[in-house]
Amino acid sequence: MRRLKFALKLLAAICVVLAIATYVVFQLPQFGGRFEGERLERMRASPQFVEGRFENTPRQDTDSSLVKTYRLYSQGQVREPRFDIPVVPVSLQAPASRELRASWFGHASVLVELDGVRIMTDPVFSDVVSPVPPIGPERFHRTPVALRDVKGIDGVVISHDHYDHLDMKTVQHLAPQGTHFYVPLGIGAHLERWGVPLAQIHELDWWQEAELKDVRIVCTPSRHYSGRKRMNNPTLWASWTIRGSQRSVYFSGDTGYAGHFREIRHRLGPVDLTLMKVGAYGETWLDIHMAPEPAVQAHVDLGATTLLPIHWATFDLSYHAWEEPIVRTLAAAKAKGVHVITPRIGEVFTFGQPFESTAWYAAARR
Repeated sequence: MRRLKFALKLLAAICVVLAIATYVVFQLPQFGGRFEGERLERMRASPQFVEGRFENTPRQDTDSSLVKTYRLYSQGQVREPRFDIPVVPVSLQAPASRELRASWFGHASVLVELDGVRIMTDPVFSDVVSPVPPIGPERFHRTPVALRDVKGIDGVVISHDHYDHLDMKTVQHLAPQGTHFYVPLGIGAHLERWGVPLAQIHELDWWQEAELKDVRIVCTPSRHYSGRKRMNNPTLWASWTIRGSQRSVYFSGDTGYAGHFREIRHRLGPVDLTLMKVGAYGETWLDIHMAPEPAVQAHVDLGATTLLPIHWATFDLSYHAWEEPIVRTLAAAKAKGVHVITPRIGEVFTFGQPFESTAWYAAARR
């Protein structure tokens, strides 16, 4: 009986320690801010806010089979490159281009220039994407410019608040420079906690828009989920359509394939360049993380001209081979007659000018 009482007391003590540790960890600024006041009222007024959380329509199709997921993870895929991914250094000294230019920084981070404005999509410069580094997925390659040298970014668009898309360290570097942040509903609470002035936070629902100088930034639908403490959809997720005087860009963020691509084209017209998520998909979550073939179809749905594949070759976030997304993307694009570019990390693509894609990702097979 004494041993049982001791065991119960020990178990209770362990539970208390774990509860305290969990509480302390969840108070870290990396987990973001609280949703209250006028911000919470705006969130509740969104058509996407249902029963206390944001929801996809129709709701997310989940497959919670841990056995199936484990089996897929155990098939022996090579999920990290076995050579140094080539990186082209980027300089931000010159003024932003008036032409449409794009430089992929890896994963979902792209530097876009048009009409003399610099905009970055989901900029992440941290080496590990996690609330408690060094635990978490590590970067495969260096960034084309060190964070300390990043300047002159007029605006940032954020697709959602997961750690591989919303990076506190990067936000805190850009905010003092006057960079404006365009985010879906709720994410402004994270930025506010991290010290971003309210005047630089533009928090939008789907189909709402803002202007940055003469560039139109439209918050458009996507199909995903959100959360930094728990994946319970406390904030909205989005794609973004950026329109200048002559050219336009679509940034998918993370999304499953659905009818929203066609709706975006119907409402806003076709686009010139898509920054389309093609990687980090899996058999058990295709509903909110589309595979390469539907990504190419999404590009077609948008009536776009050139596809720049993103969200691959930077972090190990799924169970497919690391280069599989680009191989499948190119095959699907060839079948549909879609123009795809495969720039090296940091390499500049200028819309309307010749660009020579190289199969740099195939180095391991040579």
